Amino acid sequence: MSNSYTTLWTNDLCRELERSGYAGRRLTMLFGGPHQSLPSFQRAGVQPGDHIYPVRAHRTRLHVLGVLEVARIVPYENAGSALPDDDYVKLLDWRLLKTGCITEVLIGPPGAPLRFDTVVPGGLLEQLTYTSRRGERLLKHVEDGRLIRSTSLQGIYRLAADSAEELDQLIRHDAPSGGADEV
Repeated sequence: MSNSYTTLWTNDLCRELERSGYAGRRLTMLFGGPHQSLPSFQRAGVQPGDHIYPVRAHRTRLHVLGVLEVARIVPYENAGSALPDDDYVKLLDWRLLKTGCITEVLIGPPGAPLRFDTVVPGGLLEQLTYTSRRGERLLKHVEDGRLIRSTSLQGIYRLAADSAEELDQLIRHDAPSGGADEV
């Protein structure tokens, strides 16, 4: 059974991606590393078949930006020799995501188009649930349907199945029809 996770992207990264024309492109690659600013997906337990939802906390709202279904996890140091040419081109194209020290590359088929305007509704935000070996927990620092602080999103966290389904429906429902760029 696959799992779903969120990873928090900074507002600076989101602004740079928007400015550089990445809106509408289908996410095919993510990067992980050893630091809090770029955490390790493998250390979080991510496996092929899992789904990763990049999110953004902006002005008391949580935005779900897209999704990547993980097909492979490759050590970054081996990416040049381990990736087929077309995946290596994608690695170069998604270089804006490569902030800090990189140790791993997650590769997957094109996901939903990358969007910066899909807001998680307040009711869903209040019910957003994460799970771990210790049990389930609601997203912290949510008051009256608003995200007061994003500290409980910093890292890579596994979503409860119901919450993952809700996020998936949200991004797929809000996705524009027609072909978006695949890179």
